[in-house]
Amino acid sequence: MRNRPLQRIVIVGGGSAGWITAAPLARMLCRPDQPEQHCEVTLVESADIGTVGVGEATLPTVRFFNQMLGIDEADFVRKTRASFKLGIEFRDWGRKGHRFFHGFGDFGPAIHNRPLWAYWLRARALDPTLPSYEDWSVATVMARQQRFTPPQPGEPAPINGFNYAFHFDASLYGAYLREYALRHGAKRVEGTITRVETRPEDGFVKTLHLSDGRRIEGDLFMDCSGFRALLIDGAMQSPYEDWSHWLPCDRALAVPCERVDPMTPFTTSTAQSAGWQWRIPLQHRTGNGLVYCSSYLDTAEAERTLLSHLDGKPLDEPRAQRFVTGRRKKAWVKNVVAIGLSSGFLEPLESTSLHLIMDAVGRLTALLPDMAFEPTLADEFNRQMAYRYESVRDFIILHYKVGERRDSEFWRYCADMPIPDELAHQIELFRKTGRVAILEPEGFTEPSWVSILLGLGIVPERCDPYVDLVDMPLISRHLQGVREAIARTVATMPSHSSFLDRLSPPI
Repeated sequence: MRNRPLQRIVIVGGGSAGWITAAPLARMLCRPDQPEQHCEVTLVESADIGTVGVGEATLPTVRFFNQMLGIDEADFVRKTRASFKLGIEFRDWGRKGHRFFHGFGDFGPAIHNRPLWAYWLRARALDPTLPSYEDWSVATVMARQQRFTPPQPGEPAPINGFNYAFHFDASLYGAYLREYALRHGAKRVEGTITRVETRPEDGFVKTLHLSDGRRIEGDLFMDCSGFRALLIDGAMQSPYEDWSHWLPCDRALAVPCERVDPMTPFTTSTAQSAGWQWRIPLQHRTGNGLVYCSSYLDTAEAERTLLSHLDGKPLDEPRAQRFVTGRRKKAWVKNVVAIGLSSGFLEPLESTSLHLIMDAVGRLTALLPDMAFEPTLADEFNRQMAYRYESVRDFIILHYKVGERRDSEFWRYCADMPIPDELAHQIELFRKTGRVAILEPEGFTEPSWVSILLGLGIVPERCDPYVDLVDMPLISRHLQGVREAIARTVATMPSHSSFLDRLSPPI
């Protein structure tokens, strides 16, 4: 049993998706000192084609991706002008004037293998004056007080009972990974692809023809060409599955503004009449954008809405982007694998854009083919990515479907629209029993679902019967002790701004 390793991998498109793909492949496969194992990794990008820079807020996945590459965090933060992110604050989502927080991490230690939030539900039913469940989320308390320090090693405690991600300049991150990939052996070719040549015998992509006459040949081709989907759509003609009936937003406007202090360690998402607005604080500016549905809001009004809600002076004119929410039915066809926007799009409400790119790259490296291109590898990749996209899709639909807003045609549509059966089951299970169904073990975890469900006003009609077996005085002492420990610990942490200034001194 002897494999025939790939000798040439070609990545079409730069930007975040292209260089996120190139970096680990170069690290793993570029071995010029070992010719029999060496695989050439080449990225083709055109300076004439812009990239979509909407992925400045991330999930904790990016930390582990950077660690896998051996990237020094302090160096990364300095060079990408990053700030830290403990979660997302949602404003006006369940109802106008209401706020809730989706923090990265759990809600305190469990009792008898049952989550703390379940005991909070029982205690709150007996005492409506009990503080919000968010007081038992370390990340949320830190965010509210605008404090930050990384989790500390040791036994489980408030000092390490949270996770974090980053806000950063997506173009700077792409440049950072480009330098990393080139240093590890990847090659960059600048040029515009004018024709894609396929093999007549099996339809595999063989050669990319550039406008200046150059030819780029490869064995495996990665389509990171964004919405153009040059290979997966143009050459492979993989159908696109439209999800806009569940997620009707189809436009986005983005504009940076001047940085305003204090720099919050969280993303802000504010619901508007026909969509939502993001706010992402960076070291050198604040990123802002409006995701909206053009059926309920025209471009001029969308611009007025976005610009009127900035908290700093705009640094540019709003940039527009059209999209159709959905995914490719097959992201891997023959010897083409689509990564990023070419494989699908889900609005960045939960900062999943870069996460899905990194997830796809990780799955590709686990299923990397040899020259035989065994079809079952593509089948398995497509199965996993379809389930991954659908899981994220349902989590985002949840934000629109659940809640009390009926003050515009858009919100009435969202309240009345049918939703996928799996999501309907998850909502009703929590509403009726206080249980959380995690259908995708590698997706959003139970604390994330609880944060959104409770935050949008879904209070379970019943509690887990095991929770009733624990004496109420013990529950009260446990809740009080954990809450006080979190408050004491967070009070000793530095502010987010001061921690960041030490790590990345102002320029």
